Amino acid sequence: MAASRFDRFWNVFRNKTGNVIGMIHLKALPGTPCSQNSVKELIDIACKEAAIYKKAGLDGLIVENMHDVPYVQASQIGPEVVSVMSVVCREVKRIFCHAPVGIQVLAGANKEAMAIAKAAGLQFIRAEGFVFSHVADEGLMNACAGDLMRYRRHINADEIMVFTDVKKKHSSHAITSDIDVVDTAQAAEFFLSDGVVVTGHSTGQAASLAEVKAVIGGVHLPVLVGSGVTIENYHLYRQAHAVVVGSHFKNMGHWAEELNEGRVTAFMNKVKEVRQIPVESTMIM
Repeated sequence: MAASRFDRFWNVFRNKTGNVIGMIHLKALPGTPCSQNSVKELIDIACKEAAIYKKAGLDGLIVENMHDVPYVQASQIGPEVVSVMSVVCREVKRIFCHAPVGIQVLAGANKEAMAIAKAAGLQFIRAEGFVFSHVADEGLMNACAGDLMRYRRHINADEIMVFTDVKKKHSSHAITSDIDVVDTAQAAEFFLSDGVVVTGHSTGQAASLAEVKAVIGGVHLPVLVGSGVTIENYHLYRQAHAVVVGSHFKNMGHWAEELNEGRVTAFMNKVKEVRQIPVESTMIM
C-alpha cells in the first residue's frame, strides 16, 4: 500500500521531489458576502491565471475558493458554490491539460471537492479535518476520513488523490496537544491519505523545516509543503515531494492581490537552477 501511494503520485507529477503547485484563488463566488463577479468573469480570471502558470512551467495547480470569506462549514455550503466551482475547474483543466489540477473547497467541504474533481476531471483534492478534531476559524472541525474515502469509492473516483492537511493552519490544536505533527501524519497515512500537507500557522507563513523533515522521515507517503514557500527558500523545501505556492506569486506577496506573472516566472527560473543541483545538496538539515 505505501509503495503504491508513491507510485500513483509519480504517475501524475513529473518530478520525484520539489514539484511546484500554483494556487488559483477564485474571486468570491455567488452568494458569498464579497461576491462581485459574474460566472463568466470568474471563469475568465481563473483561466487567465492558469495560462500564466502553464507558460511558466508549473507542475500542477490547485483551485480554491479563498475569497469566500467568512467561510462556512460543509453543511452550509450551497449548490451554487459546487456548481460554479465545477464549471470553473473544468475550464481551468482545459487550459492546464498537461499536468495535474486539484481543488480545495473551504471550509472542510471535502466531499463537495471530491464531487467537483470527479465532474471536472481533476487529479486530486486537498482535504482539511481528515483525522482528529481541531478548532478552526469556522468552529469545531471533526475528522472526515471514513466518510470521505467511502464517498470516493461510492462515486467511483478512486483515481482522485486525497492530500490531507496535518495540524492545519488558521486553527487551534489544543485539544490534540498530546499528538504532534508526525503522529497526525501517521494517523492520516493509516486512514489511507494519498499525501500529507505541512503548513505554517497561517497563510503565507513558512512551515517549520524541522516539522517537514520529521514528517518526511515519519511516513511512507508523499509530503507536501502548503504555505510560505518563496523564491528565497524553495531550495530548503525541495526534499518535499511538492510545494504549494500562492501568496508569493501575488503582488506584494499577499494572497488577496492579483497574480504577478513576473514573480511566477522568476520563481520558476530559480526552480530550474535549483533542480540542476543534486537533491542531497539541498536536503533539509
